[in-house]
Amino acid sequence: MTTLFDVILPVFLVVGFGYLVCWRKWLTEVAVDGVMRFAQNFALPVLLFSAIAKLDLGANYNPLLLLAFYSGALLSFALGTALSLYWLKRPAQDAIAIGFVCLFSNSLLLGVPITERAFGPEALVGNFTIISVHSPLLYTFGITAMEFVRARGHNLSMGRVALRALSGVLHTPMVIGILCGFAMNLLTLGGLVMPEGFWAAVSMMSSAALPAALFGLGGVLYRYRPEGEVRAIAMCCCISLLLHPAVTFGLGKLFALSVAEMRSAVVTAAMPPGVNAYLFAALYGVAMRVSATAVLVATGLSMVTALLWLSLLP
Repeated sequence: MTTLFDVILPVFLVVGFGYLVCWRKWLTEVAVDGVMRFAQNFALPVLLFSAIAKLDLGANYNPLLLLAFYSGALLSFALGTALSLYWLKRPAQDAIAIGFVCLFSNSLLLGVPITERAFGPEALVGNFTIISVHSPLLYTFGITAMEFVRARGHNLSMGRVALRALSGVLHTPMVIGILCGFAMNLLTLGGLVMPEGFWAAVSMMSSAALPAALFGLGGVLYRYRPEGEVRAIAMCCCISLLLHPAVTFGLGKLFALSVAEMRSAVVTAAMPPGVNAYLFAALYGVAMRVSATAVLVATGLSMVTALLWLSLLP
């Protein structure tokens, strides 16, 4: 119970405050969109830039950590897509969008603050190792899968489909922040020393990122009404909140990950689908109602399931 009040509740209180403010009309939708635009397009990319720039790339990139997390993610996508096609009888494009909901954990907005509150700032190294490839890898994977489905009957070459996917990923602000972080990391290793004022400004922007994003997330979630196919929503919640972390936990034990790596991998895997899962569906205009509702319902349920997974971690 202490974990609930000290670790999980503060994060969701900020989300709930954003929800309350939007519900009571104390901020307009335009204002909430402005908060989220600031967070997603500027503050969060700066946070990612700072974290990746300071990572010890040689020491922290354990391939087994990434394999444990992303095996669970890709299995979740495959199962969500297959069940959508053959159980829910959804069109192929809908199935890809629903599979993406099962695939894309809210690794940054919820995974980072919950890990930090549970285990301290020093525990975030594994989180940022996962996050450094999260958006580039999963967006590329999802966009490529969708473009291949859409390309059927249009005689588009594999190269052109791949180019579309790569172009879409490289225009994402968070991916730009990650790539700039890698560039700064390599330049620093080469002897570049940035002035202290630069890092102070980066720290100021980074400190605003998570509170603004969590508050804005609450405002955005208010717009999503709990409606849509119950079976599809339940499936997304079960896969993202239970299957993904279970696979990651099992593989982490098999690979003998360190305590810190297990914490980062399992907590990140246990997070609900992020708003980006809905934005992916909206980008293609398919399965938007199911995606939006799954994000809302899973975010609420994750208060309970996150407590379960935290109780299993050392």
